[in-house]
Amino acid sequence: MPSFWIERLSDEQDLDGVLAVESESFTNPWTREMYAWELQNRSMCHILLVRTAEWHVAGFCAFWLVFDEVHINNIAIRPALRAQGIGTALLKHVLAEGQQLGARRATLEVRASNAAARRLYERMGFYVAGVRRNYYSDPVEDALILWRDELC
Repeated sequence: MPSFWIERLSDEQDLDGVLAVESESFTNPWTREMYAWELQNRSMCHILLVRTAEWHVAGFCAFWLVFDEVHINNIAIRPALRAQGIGTALLKHVLAEGQQLGARRATLEVRASNAAARRLYERMGFYVAGVRRNYYSDPVEDALILWRDELC
């Protein structure tokens, strides 16, 4: 496993890295404007980055803290670094940070066909609680709504 560390998004160069990971990871990536809007409320919106010696931004997780819940909006690792435990470490860090901020539960949506992500989330204690029909575009697909109770 490559050496990496996790820290908060801090500047425009970090956002450039997030957008690069987005474009490598999603068929319908978020735009700079979407992230700029998110970052207007830093008390609710949090973005954690994975850094390596090779990559300024090797991965990231953008999440909201809504009352006592972590809402994971996006989480991605550069394709060349996947399946090496980095996503697991990042998700553990996000859940721990959420707990420190007062969250008791966590939720996210995942493409029904994204078997690798679903395995990660299930290993981390998430369970399917519902379906959002035709939630994703390009291609159109259902989203599974996942929850994890008790972050501790």
